[in-house]
Amino acid sequence: MKTCILFLFLCISTFSYSQSQTSSTSDATKANLELEMLPEIVLTKIGEDFSVYLPDKNPDLSVQQLQKYFIAYNLGKDYEGYDNYLVMMKNEKGTLTATYNNDGKLVRVVEKYDDVTLPNEVIYSVLKANPGWGIVDDKYHYTQADGDIKKKVYYVTIKNGKQTKKLKVTPAGEIL
Repeated sequence: MKTCILFLFLCISTFSYSQSQTSSTSDATKANLELEMLPEIVLTKIGEDFSVYLPDKNPDLSVQQLQKYFIAYNLGKDYEGYDNYLVMMKNEKGTLTATYNNDGKLVRVVEKYDDVTLPNEVIYSVLKANPGWGIVDDKYHYTQADGDIKKKVYYVTIKNGKQTKKLKVTPAGEIL
């Protein structure tokens, strides 16, 4: 009888030791990786060619959301049989258009957004250079080709009374 009780006690203690809450916590932490932590993302590897997408660190959540959706998109075998394959994604603020070649390699990404949340550097430099003016409209264009950023610019419309100006500003706040 003592052996049965001892055996039962050992079985219960072994099962309770095998379950640990730290592993589920670390899995949840790993699942919540931030986009900003990744400098670039390799979407697919085809032989020696890599499809690289460099997500932008835009402060607007709808831009980040569309970029995350694009990163999660699986091209699969849809590109086969075509010279170029075009993927278009839209949300309420803009579009993301990606072009893949006949091997499934990401060739070009063009993103255009309207009325986005501007980075602090852009707001500060525009208002500092134009005192008394207010920002009334903005557009954001981001272009990448073969893993290199080609264009990353904000088009800002400012207004002072009845006068309006259109400015071209880099994300660092440099007015072009």
